[in-house]
Amino acid sequence: MRKNNFKIVKIDKNKNLFNYEKKILINELILELKLGYYDFEKEKPQKVKFSLEIDYEDKKPTNDKDIKSIVNYGTVVKLITKLVKKKHYNFLESLAEAVFNELFKDKRIGKIMLKIEKLEILKECSSVGIQITKKRSHEKF
Repeated sequence: MRKNNFKIVKIDKNKNLFNYEKKILINELILELKLGYYDFEKEKPQKVKFSLEIDYEDKKPTNDKDIKSIVNYGTVVKLITKLVKKKHYNFLESLAEAVFNELFKDKRIGKIMLKIEKLEILKECSSVGIQITKKRSHEKF
């Protein structure tokens, strides 16, 4: 009779066996705001479209009774809405950096792809804008 070669492994219930890689998607959030370098952009609000992909990691599964166990897309939308009402930004890039600074306060977030488009600025184009991806560096300075 042949003996099997299986080993019994005890699982420590306090140890995490999995890491979760999660992504929040926000597509085509359209807000009216004053944004731009030129005087005419400072006088009248224009439609601006935001799209985001927010990558975050978690060592625990989502707790269905605790909203803090997720990166909440509703909170992200409120944050962006609040940022654009609080201050005039001359450049899409400086607005993007303000969004990054707020979102990266959540230590779970490792990477953000942010796309911001002006929808009414050039007649020849349906939109003009930027797309920036920013990753958290794990290097120590």
